[in-house]
Amino acid sequence: MTVHFIGAGPGAPDLITLRGLRLIERCPVCLYAGSLVPAEIVAAAPPGARVIDTAPMVLDEILAEIAAANEQGLDVARVHSGDPSLYGATAEQMRRLDALGIPYEVTPGVPAFAAAAAALKTELTVPGLCQSVILTRTAMKSSAMPEGEELATLGRSGATLAIHLSVRNIPHIQRELLPLPGYGPDCPVIVAFRVGWPDQSFLRGTLADIHRQVRDAKLTRTALILVGRALQASGFEESHLYGADHVHLLRPKRRASP
Repeated sequence: MTVHFIGAGPGAPDLITLRGLRLIERCPVCLYAGSLVPAEIVAAAPPGARVIDTAPMVLDEILAEIAAANEQGLDVARVHSGDPSLYGATAEQMRRLDALGIPYEVTPGVPAFAAAAAALKTELTVPGLCQSVILTRTAMKSSAMPEGEELATLGRSGATLAIHLSVRNIPHIQRELLPLPGYGPDCPVIVAFRVGWPDQSFLRGTLADIHRQVRDAKLTRTALILVGRALQASGFEESHLYGADHVHLLRPKRRASP
């Protein structure tokens, strides 16, 4: 028996990996976050499978279902949205499984920030401008941010910020980032709402005006906030990766024509 933590991707049913889908197709027990995982994905569970929406459940109830499956020798597909390594509360589940001696494996999924960049046809790391992406969130009703991970501290890097779980906390984001030289009032911001779902939408603005746009659109959940100069880059230098003078093992220096 094995518990398979599976990343379902951000919303589009066809963005799940082949490995993840095939695991769901053969697991007789499927636990999924119904508020975030498309029904089409878990519909792939085998006939007669026990398919349970964990959205209204607490951790003890979820673990009880897994323990019951373990007693029967039944594999479990534990399906999370996006990628299980990001804000999926998987660490606490794995800790419980370790204590119970129940084996598990993890299958990655497409994270929301990557799906958003793809939909926007943009690169989050632009040569000479930004070569780092910071995945973070702000503290609201969830657990507090550790010391040193405040936006004002992370923002000193000038990196592209992918801020999760914070669409209702934009005034705080503005207070933290507006004074920083790498960002400022004219810094591009994109709010990606329900990326990968049929009703996905994007709000484009700046740090100065994005709160008004979000308020007018009445967005209160399921949105990712991207902040950084890379979102509106122009006139940047080209990467050396494909430069004619960049030599490597698979592209050795060419001899000059006689």
